[in-house]
Amino acid sequence: MGRGIKDYLVIALKGMAMGAADVVPGVSGGTIAFISGIYEELLGSIANVNLGLLKTLKSDGIKAAWKQVNGSFLLALFIGIFISIISLAKTIKWLLENEPVLLWSFFFGLVLASIIYIGKQITKWNFITYTILIVGAFVAYFITTLNPLVTESSSLLFMFLAGAIAICAMILPGVSGAFILVLLGAYKPILSAVNDRDIKTIAAVGLGAIVGLLSFSKILKWMFANYKNYTLAVLTGFIIGSLNKIWPWKETITTRINSHGIEVPLKQVSISPNSFDGDPKLLMAVVLAIVGFVLILLMEKLAVKKA
Repeated sequence: MGRGIKDYLVIALKGMAMGAADVVPGVSGGTIAFISGIYEELLGSIANVNLGLLKTLKSDGIKAAWKQVNGSFLLALFIGIFISIISLAKTIKWLLENEPVLLWSFFFGLVLASIIYIGKQITKWNFITYTILIVGAFVAYFITTLNPLVTESSSLLFMFLAGAIAICAMILPGVSGAFILVLLGAYKPILSAVNDRDIKTIAAVGLGAIVGLLSFSKILKWMFANYKNYTLAVLTGFIIGSLNKIWPWKETITTRINSHGIEVPLKQVSISPNSFDGDPKLLMAVVLAIVGFVLILLMEKLAVKKA
């Protein structure tokens, strides 16, 4: 039984959730794809964009090629991602600058619940599985402690490379593509390009993303097909390690002046929150974290019910 318009609207909404996550440096769109039940289908669909697709197009026509690549699914998903990034870029930027604790609290709860969800998909636990999970957590945690590059480049070649590297991270649950862009010093230039409708820069990043996506998706698809439990273990570890980056309460150690002449944090460390009396937003932060956590549990129950 094929999908109807309602199904593709739901896929587009999942794409919008992925896009919203990818805009935030510290949250992975891949995590959203996984917990919304479309991760492996996404990898398989992208991996089918290869030379064989050209042969199908030549011999059987556009309709057969579209079906081979699961075109309707990809189109609905990427429309959702695109709409979300374009429409939410300014909102997310404002929240990051003005209400970072509340924003991070919501995503912290969301990501915390996703660890439980993805971990439950592992069907066999053994010494190797635990070891891979721990190594994945350590690697992700180490990435969160790296200092961003001070210089911000906006050359088209650099933007192409940044797009290729970041997209690989974006489809990995637990590894934030946006945070990789921050580390590379490309996050602010790309966000500005989106807000300013800088078509050249957007095109360079997009082309790099396409190249990176087509290459990396094939590797991930192969890993899921041959070593699913180990792949899930390392992805769960990545998400555990990424919690350090999205912990809402930070202390700024060093700052820098960005390209707009504004002082912004360079190195931050996680700290304990103040008491409820000392921090009037603490209660709201806790509530938002619980909302994020419960949201994932509800998505899981809906997915199980649908299945």
